Amino acid sequence: MKARTRAATILLTPFFLLFTAVMVVPIGYAVWLSLFTEKQSGLGFGGTETVFTGLDNYTAALGDRAFREGFGVLLGYCLLYIPLLLAGALGLALLLDSALARARRFFQLALFLPHAVPGIIAALIWVYLYTPQLSPVVQAMEAGGIGFDFFSPEGALPSVVNIALWEWLGYNMVIFYAALQAIDRSVLEAATVDGAGAWRIAFSVKVPLVKASLAMVALFTIIGSLQLFTEPLILNKGTGSAVTSTWTPNMYAYTAAFDRNDYGLAAAASVLLALTAALLSFAVTRMTGRRKAGTARTPAPARKPAPARKERTA
Repeated sequence: MKARTRAATILLTPFFLLFTAVMVVPIGYAVWLSLFTEKQSGLGFGGTETVFTGLDNYTAALGDRAFREGFGVLLGYCLLYIPLLLAGALGLALLLDSALARARRFFQLALFLPHAVPGIIAALIWVYLYTPQLSPVVQAMEAGGIGFDFFSPEGALPSVVNIALWEWLGYNMVIFYAALQAIDRSVLEAATVDGAGAWRIAFSVKVPLVKASLAMVALFTIIGSLQLFTEPLILNKGTGSAVTSTWTPNMYAYTAAFDRNDYGLAAAASVLLALTAALLSFAVTRMTGRRKAGTARTPAPARKPAPARKERTA
């Protein structure tokens, strides 16, 4: 028993050291920083001094309309992006897993390649494709009588969602495809023997068996959506863009820290965003756990006893 405890301690120590260094310490420092602010004495000609302000930075962040509107943008982004991502990735994975699919390796690679492009490069590519004076796509749309401004208040959110889908659709498709490949083929063969068609097998057999992967992808996607930063930051540089410097909470914190040098306010905004992500993660995990528990408690239907065989008499 002591040998097992010692082995577990040796194996877990590097993880906890790394976790403390890259997670616990930065979060603790952010919380500590959010309790202070820097003020200049006199008419601004003197030096700055760090003053303890308690929860004033949190009050200032929550009282700022731009910060609250950033969460509204995130809500709209999640409502549009997450269903499209899950449905698109799962649909592509089901197509690749079907018996009619050909050249699976090629399509897996082709769909996954956009994820290999760094986010900032992807955003720059799409800003080029969104710019009317440069983009062949916009010019073709205008030639066909379709006018759409990707930088307008109505088009900014779909434009960001499109970039995120281009980046992450193939990645999540690979996760779903791996889960589908792990399904016991005998289950699918039994469904086929029972007369189930391709659509019935896909949505009544395969999808329920990959619910765990679906919940995991949904959880990670929610957390990633709350951290939305790179794509709108690049779109903010576009001509006449409706994406402001405080469009999302992350951009609000970035602007507070590096444009206004208000590190206390930036830290408070970051902590509030982290708390939101933690609460949503807990809610999604709790809901998933309850569904699994409910499924596990569902009793199997009782089988009728087989009729007794009559013995043959010689």
